[in-house]
Amino acid sequence: MKILVINGPNLNFLGIREKGIYGTQDYNYLVEMIKNKGKEIDAEIECFQSNHEGAIIDRIQESYFDGTEGIVINPGAYTHYSYAIRDALASIVVPKVEIHISDITKRESFRQVSVTKEVCDHQIYGKGLDGYLMAIDFIVDKLKNECNK
Repeated sequence: MKILVINGPNLNFLGIREKGIYGTQDYNYLVEMIKNKGKEIDAEIECFQSNHEGAIIDRIQESYFDGTEGIVINPGAYTHYSYAIRDALASIVVPKVEIHISDITKRESFRQVSVTKEVCDHQIYGKGLDGYLMAIDFIVDKLKNECNK
């Protein structure tokens, strides 16, 4: 099983930026946590982070060709306005989960808008870094259910 985890702008600053909202664990901690999850479930999980919209779109498009079976994405601020990332996600027909570390429903009004949510199978928010593990579990369950049909 091959899962791609994409993190958008400023996620590389975990543990540095707004610790009261995003926590004190850094990005390397998140990547290590995800890699350990991959070992636990015997899956290949790649983590990709970029502050650049085009690089995120390029990686989503590459996933069409590289055997990716599921995508977890935290688009960061692009969640709220990147129709280009939305369209790239819509082009890839694999299970997709949008993830947010904070509870976006209790933040500024602009953060409550997601243009990418509708092209994902599920959205998780407000669960901290554990939300990534929940998203991976969702994809694994969805893929297993598809195989059992």
